[in-house]
Amino acid sequence: MRKKRITLLGSILCFIFHFSFSQGRRCAVESKTTDLLRNEQLQSLIEQNRLKTNRQTRTATEIITIPVVVHVIHSDRSGIIGGENNGNISDEQILSQIRVLNNDFRRIPNTLGFNDNPVGTDMEINFELARKTPDGLPTNGIIRVYNPKASYDVFDDIDLLSQLSYWDSERYLNIWVTTLTDNYIGYAEFPTGDFNGLDFDETNPRTDGVIIEHTVFGNRTGTASFGSYTYGRTLTHEVGHWFGLIHTWGDSFCGTDYCEDTPQVSGPNNTNACVARPSRCDGVSRIPMIENYLDYTPDSCMNTFTQSQKERIRAIIEISQRRNRLVKAAQLNFQPVTETTLSIINNPGTNSTLQIRVDLPDFQDFTVNLFSLSGVLITSKEYIDFPGALITAGELTQKKGIYIVQLQTDTNVLTKKIILF
Repeated sequence: MRKKRITLLGSILCFIFHFSFSQGRRCAVESKTTDLLRNEQLQSLIEQNRLKTNRQTRTATEIITIPVVVHVIHSDRSGIIGGENNGNISDEQILSQIRVLNNDFRRIPNTLGFNDNPVGTDMEINFELARKTPDGLPTNGIIRVYNPKASYDVFDDIDLLSQLSYWDSERYLNIWVTTLTDNYIGYAEFPTGDFNGLDFDETNPRTDGVIIEHTVFGNRTGTASFGSYTYGRTLTHEVGHWFGLIHTWGDSFCGTDYCEDTPQVSGPNNTNACVARPSRCDGVSRIPMIENYLDYTPDSCMNTFTQSQKERIRAIIEISQRRNRLVKAAQLNFQPVTETTLSIINNPGTNSTLQIRVDLPDFQDFTVNLFSLSGVLITSKEYIDFPGALITAGELTQKKGIYIVQLQTDTNVLTKKIILF
């Protein structure tokens, strides 16, 4: 068995017993002995960042795009793609799953991901198949790997899957699609790391991502054509965990998911029908939010993330180094480089067209300064733990003229002249 982790930030496993019609979607949380003080400290830190996020002005840059790489690990020696019971699933099946993920996280009207729930929200997170490999080469974001092993155990074979295929988890969301044993249908790693000195175990970066059974991956197509879990919501559920969301019942009797707009309930709804079973905690009967993606209900019931869940994800992105780095790299459309470079795009140009690009060989702190020709510092922008930046000239000055742009890192000082008209 793999080493177990802290309850709040543990690994999540979801599965369904296919042989029992009465059983619904289920998950098991691996955990260490809970350290209540550390959990409370972590929640305090999340709340601080949540409040900070709420105070910020909403801008278009709040929409996050996550680059995805789908590793199809299959045992079909023929190399044929697609077909009945073929784990080497088609591109069409994969694309249908990415569409579902975006419909759900963006609350897209006229799709199954839309809701009119008063606490429901657009998570403002997009997912797209990667366009560049870690080496900067063009890709469609789909990797197919043959291995004679017929099926994989999510406990014992997670390292094997990552050895077969893996991309840098600080720049991509890795999704391994394969055949799983013991009726498991999904697995996700919670975001972990050094939270301001709270000594949480850091997960292995090579296994950070989602593992999912191919028969529940996609939307009513290919090997995911029949059954209660073939609308693509297993991945939505698991990616919610990957971002740090907890099951709506808090994985304990009348527990908490730390989201105030999801009703406190005694346990999962765990049904094959979209029927809410009243739940009682502390003498109060409540109707569970069976439409929430973090409950256990059939795919057709699910259509809601809440505002509080969104705030939790945004806060965790700020305090989880690996998630934070991935988001920063994605915003930059980062391409790996071997040396520090400073480039000017559309020079001469206007405040809106001229751009300053910084590329670094790794994540680090740096500053971009703007000087007049006489050497007077006009403005300065500081970046902490970034892989680079793409800056529009208008972020530094609104005035026409000739300037010197300076990039300053711990080991380099680079300059370029720009002309604004």
